[in-house]
Amino acid sequence: MEEGEYESVLCVKPEVHVYRIPPRATNRGYRAAEWQLDQPSWSGRLRITAKGQVAYIKLEDRTSGELFAQAPVDQFPGTAVESVTDSSRYFVIRIEDGNGRRAFIGIGFGDRGDAFDFNVALQDHFKWVKQQCEFAKQAQNPDQGPKLDLGFKEGQTIKLNIANMKKKEGAAGTPRARPASTGGLSLLPPPPGGKFSTLIPPPVEQLSAGGSLVQPAVAPSSGGATMSWPHPKPATTATTDIWGDFTKSTGSTSSQTQPGTGWVQF
Repeated sequence: MEEGEYESVLCVKPEVHVYRIPPRATNRGYRAAEWQLDQPSWSGRLRITAKGQVAYIKLEDRTSGELFAQAPVDQFPGTAVESVTDSSRYFVIRIEDGNGRRAFIGIGFGDRGDAFDFNVALQDHFKWVKQQCEFAKQAQNPDQGPKLDLGFKEGQTIKLNIANMKKKEGAAGTPRARPASTGGLSLLPPPPGGKFSTLIPPPVEQLSAGGSLVQPAVAPSSGGATMSWPHPKPATTATTDIWGDFTKSTGSTSSQTQPGTGWVQF
């Protein structure tokens, strides 16, 4: 035992009986029926403590707490503590006096529950000791511990679900038209079989020197068709002296129509 280790209490039972037992004649185990159960050699309190990995079964006086005997236990089940073959309330323990002397005595509990607690306290302690030994081995040799195998077994597959991978469709269920990537304006293609026609701006009407309107010639279009503009009505050629008839003094009040002219004289 190392110095500085503290002692913990595992179990306390207020009443336990101690019996002298005959030497074991065979290897078949101890039998409590061979003891004088009605005449115990000593009665008192039982206390189980632990210091490090070793448990101690201590038999103490009920009133004063004076130690009657103790049995160090370094392994359970083992030779330090054995159960009898004919009862669950009796055990055989190996006591030591600290001077190298050892003896085997029998102990028994009046209640079966006390015997159960005695057995479980020892089992739990040595279960903890086993775990501590395993942890210490793993700390010294971490590479010898079990390793996780994350590789795929034969025939094993993995399925990934990635959202938003489908193309978005319009309301009618058809793919949306891809926008034009050109930087300028996009021109619609010509209709099938159609021809371009060049629109010629309307000609500027010019007034001739004689006072009549002259219409310029219309240039043919690229497609061979011409665009005709409405012709203005021909204006009546004005005479040199449009007011001459009114200034003439004919002396007649009757009107005459001159043949060949469209004027009426008054």
